[in-house]
Amino acid sequence: MASLVYTHLLLQLILLISLFHFNLAARRLADSAETQQPLLFQYHNGPLLTGKISINLIWYGNFKPSQRAIVSDFIASLSTATPTKAQPSVATWWKTTDKYYQLSNSKNPSTLLLSMGTQIIDETYSLGKSLSNQQIEQLASKGAQANAINVVLTSYDVAVEGFCMSKCGTHGSLTGAFVQDKFTYIWVGNSETQCPGQCAWPFHQPIYGPQSAPLVAPNNDVGLDGMVINLASLLAGTTTNPFGNGYFQGPKDAPLEAASACPGVYGKGAYFGYAGDLLVDPATGASYNANGANGRKYLVPALFDPSSQTCSTLV
Repeated sequence: MASLVYTHLLLQLILLISLFHFNLAARRLADSAETQQPLLFQYHNGPLLTGKISINLIWYGNFKPSQRAIVSDFIASLSTATPTKAQPSVATWWKTTDKYYQLSNSKNPSTLLLSMGTQIIDETYSLGKSLSNQQIEQLASKGAQANAINVVLTSYDVAVEGFCMSKCGTHGSLTGAFVQDKFTYIWVGNSETQCPGQCAWPFHQPIYGPQSAPLVAPNNDVGLDGMVINLASLLAGTTTNPFGNGYFQGPKDAPLEAASACPGVYGKGAYFGYAGDLLVDPATGASYNANGANGRKYLVPALFDPSSQTCSTLV
């Protein structure tokens, strides 16, 4: 268990550099949390996502093929069926979520297998360049809804309700038009020009706090590498707390989930304004902590280990 001093510093990090709380619908920029006490991570007896789940990508706006490849390769990297040989890997990082399933049912734990689904490309901005939360849900509903997580990704020139002011992305669930049960969805925005200091840190200088030099993005794209961090966090929250009654700590309307419970932590030794001791690619100078498919390198957030009640990092 982290010390009270360490916890206090992490909470300050939430306030000062806007590394974000997730609720069911949003990854929120934190309100002042300096008076909060350490909270116990709890299982609220609701279902987790299980079985074979496809991740469908809905690309809204202007994305280059090379940018789409960064995200699709990340999705492919999550699967342990075809593990990446280079370690540490994205698949190894993702296996931390297995502990949530083991704790929820120790006698017969469920399993989850994520895979790449379909991709829908909307380059014509069919709903315009300023989207409401309801329109994000409308876009999410375009993907297949059975056994799926539909991920809406909006380009750098699309404004989304609350983006940068209160969130970098969202996750939630909707009643499907073609399926009996609810399906889950995620939205992540490209913060390249709108708020990189909030939603793409540590690849951009933060808008508040210590102004240390930003890290070099592993895929040489501050906006997309920032999106991967947010997507990774939201995927962890979606699978372990898909309907608001899974694993989280704190109040239900502003919960801390598997990744958002470890704000700003990417490697060992992380502290206020410092992402931690990371690996550095000697060829590019880029910082990363996980290897992925097709030779990719990524930075993924620490995940809260429910068995040890600590933030677990790859490096």
